[in-house]
Amino acid sequence: MSGSLNKVMLIGNLGRDPELKMTPSGQALARFSVATTETWKNPQGEKQTKTEWHNVVVWGKQAEIAEKYLRKGKQVLIEGRIQYREYTDQSGAKRTACDIRCDNFVMLGRMEDGGSRPSAADRGMDEEPYGAPSPVPASSGGYDEDIPF
Repeated sequence: MSGSLNKVMLIGNLGRDPELKMTPSGQALARFSVATTETWKNPQGEKQTKTEWHNVVVWGKQAEIAEKYLRKGKQVLIEGRIQYREYTDQSGAKRTACDIRCDNFVMLGRMEDGGSRPSAADRGMDEEPYGAPSPVPASSGGYDEDIPF
């Protein structure tokens, strides 16, 4: 296989509300954290948990939507890629940070829990309701109906 792949999918809870900033060129940028928690039983049968924190960066129109609709504690699915950046901290030391560069996100959970969904207009679309399935083309001979999964 030639080439490479840098793909991340996370389902977790927001650790803080998105913070929206604008770059000098006018590009929107939102940053927030997402916590993912793994649960298992150790050899003694005791329940163990470990939480990992991920820094997420969203750009453009999606950054504006994230700032408007995502809230601390809400569950979200993040699709993107790992991106490293270098910076100098306040003491002058060079540091490296690992971010998830978000290409797409989906708000999960129930709307009754305070979740809200962006309108089609917010997403730059016509009347399609948020979360509606993508239209599937009628069978044109390109799909195999007998796929076992």
